[in-house]
Amino acid sequence: SVVWVLPDERGVIPLDAAHVPKKLARFLKTEPFEIRINSAFTDVMMACAEATKARPDTWINDAIIEAYCELHFQGRAHSVECWRDGKLVGGLYGVVMGAAFCGESMFSRETNASKVAMLHLMARLRIGGFHFIDAQFSNEHLVQFGLIAMDDADYQLILEKALTAEADFFAAAPDQLSATRVLQSITQTS
Repeated sequence: SVVWVLPDERGVIPLDAAHVPKKLARFLKTEPFEIRINSAFTDVMMACAEATKARPDTWINDAIIEAYCELHFQGRAHSVECWRDGKLVGGLYGVVMGAAFCGESMFSRETNASKVAMLHLMARLRIGGFHFIDAQFSNEHLVQFGLIAMDDADYQLILEKALTAEADFFAAAPDQLSATRVLQSITQTS
């Protein structure tokens, strides 16, 4: 079954205030991964659904995978993937709603792979005119990227604006941006 979650407090990364941690910026400059967009959407979801020691159970079940794959087929759900030596080593996926990107889940099989995917996502969204990433819940892992906690009433206001705005997930490029372009895109002021 599919469950709709509406938390009282929302975790949001406003893209005009996004942040790149210095150590991660240095790592990104080594261009450690090949970045692909939407080349393995289902595989990213399956990897996010895998049980780990830290997370023995996940909310991603067959019904969720089927629903999101349909959204992907419709062009409304996307994945950002990190590849090394032909293997998928990290990534994330989410849904586009107007100028909002609703991040659903991320995974990492190599150090910093999900974080590098997040930086590429943030740059792509900034270039494409998106307003924010809805991370659903506030968590320490995403605070380093500029995540803030927002009460539901304030969230509904920014969501309403984003839903009536236009943004383009593919404005940046079909696939990989250079590390320099990623960093410039995230840190530029509007």
